Order: sequence, then structure tokens, then C-alpha cells
Amino acid sequence: MSPTTHQRFRRVLDHIDGHLDGDLSLSVLAGVASWSTFHFHRAFTALTGMTVHRYVQLSRFKRAAWQAAFRPGASLTDIALDAGYESQDAFARAFRQRLGQTPSAFREAPDWRVWASAWQELDQVRRFHMPQAHRLDDVRVVDLAPVAVACLPHVGDPARIGESVRRFIDWRRERGLSPSRSATWNILHDDPGTTPPDAFRLDICATCDDVGPNDAGVVASTIEGGRCAVLRHTGSDALLGDAIRFLYAEWLASSDEEPRDAPLFVRRVTFFPDVPEHEAVTDIYLPLAGRKVSPS
Repeated sequence: MSPTTHQRFRRVLDHIDGHLDGDLSLSVLAGVASWSTFHFHRAFTALTGMTVHRYVQLSRFKRAAWQAAFRPGASLTDIALDAGYESQDAFARAFRQRLGQTPSAFREAPDWRVWASAWQELDQVRRFHMPQAHRLDDVRVVDLAPVAVACLPHVGDPARIGESVRRFIDWRRERGLSPSRSATWNILHDDPGTTPPDAFRLDICATCDDVGPNDAGVVASTIEGGRCAVLRHTGSDALLGDAIRFLYAEWLASSDEEPRDAPLFVRRVTFFPDVPEHEAVTDIYLPLAGRKVSPS
């Protein structure tokens, strides 16, 4: 059976994510889709709302911008060249056009509100053309031991989470707690879709037994553990909400389990931009009550 149009385009989008440093010309991507360049370009524009060149350009720019924002030790010139820009000046012009600041100005004083909305075009394409189809048997029930963590609480507008993330990354770097040595967790106290921005809460955490005094606002805490339903989400954070909805609306509704009075939390197994966005892995944990006892 030949692949459907959406299967072809999922394959193309995966290929773009995984080969941002390679040849992503129209002819190469049309070959991935097994279509002629003429039909491929027309279909791509009709499905995504942007040209192939524009999508590739934005994908490369997004990775470069994330590296500039969250990898302070990385050279801006190297980032620009890796993204296909001829010079740091060309990258700075693109950065200013989309984010209203140059990369160096952003590193000094980021405008996180602009940042939060800068990727909507790409996120919309991913939500409609790269959904992950979860099945009920993808969910497993585990008994997680309590996890001692270093925790930076974020309270306020979700658009400003990047500010807290950068502060936490700086603290981790000072302590030598790289993600390869210390697991990364988020505790999701609130749903950003239903919580007023000024009341939104999310904890940024890393496995750690000894936090120590600091000026970053990082405190010692514990993820309770216990019985949890776990669903692995692979792909962009733009699709994370869909995976959470599946866990509640389909798996929980079809099971005989009850949620425990504890917040949802996730473990960031691998994350963008360290891996291609479609390969980022997040394990979602839904705390469960103790096993039900059937009435006699």
C-alpha cells in the first residue's frame, strides 16, 4: 500500500528535523516524499501554509536561536554558520527581524514575551502534521521511588518560563550538574490553558541530594513518587499537551485507576536543541491512588 499524503509529509518533516546541517533542497525533500519537485512544492505549501524554503529556514533558525538563548558558552558566530547563515551579521538581522533583538542583546536582556510567540508557525505545522498516535498499551504503571531534587519554582506568566530556565541552567552549570549526570524534571502544577497567567506554577528540577545555599532561588525538594501511570512522548513540546490529554481523556477514562491528589510531572529524557526536535523524549507521570479494593 502506498503511503498517504500525510505519511509522506510526516516523513519529510522528520527528515528536515534530523538533517538541519545537511542538504535540504527542494529536489532532496521531494525525493524523500517520492514526488516530483513540482507537485511536492505545491502540496507542501498547501498543507503547511509556507514554502519549503521558508519552513527549512525557520527550522534552522529556531535551533540556532535556542542555542543562542540557552547555550551561553556557544559562539554566536559558530551558531550562525551552523545554521547556514553567511555571517554573524546575517544571523543577527534574522534574529532581530523575528525576535526584535540581536542575539547578543537577547543574551544580555531577553524579551521572553516575544520569544514565547516566535515559533507559532512551526508549532502549528507540527501539531497538524506530526501528531503522535498513542495507544492504551503505551501507558505503563510503575512504582517510583521518591526523588530528591533541586527545584526552582516558576510562578507567573508561562511566556516567561525561559527566564527561569536560563537561571536554572546557570545554577546547574555552576554545580556541575549536567543533564547527563542529573535527571531533569518539571512539576506541572497548573494547566496554562485554564490558569490565569499570574497564577501559573511550574517547578524546574534536577535530581540532586545536596542543593546548598545559592542566590538563584533553587531549593531542596522531593518528588513524592509512588504509583504512577507513565506515558512516553516523543517529539516537540508543541504536542505535549495532546499527550497529556490522551492520558487523562482516554487512558484514565478506560482504566479502573483514580488519580492521586498530587501534580502531574515529567522527566525530560532528551531535549531540543541537543537532539532533533522530533526525537526529544519526555516521560509524563500521572500520580495514581492506591489500588482499588473491590467491595465484598
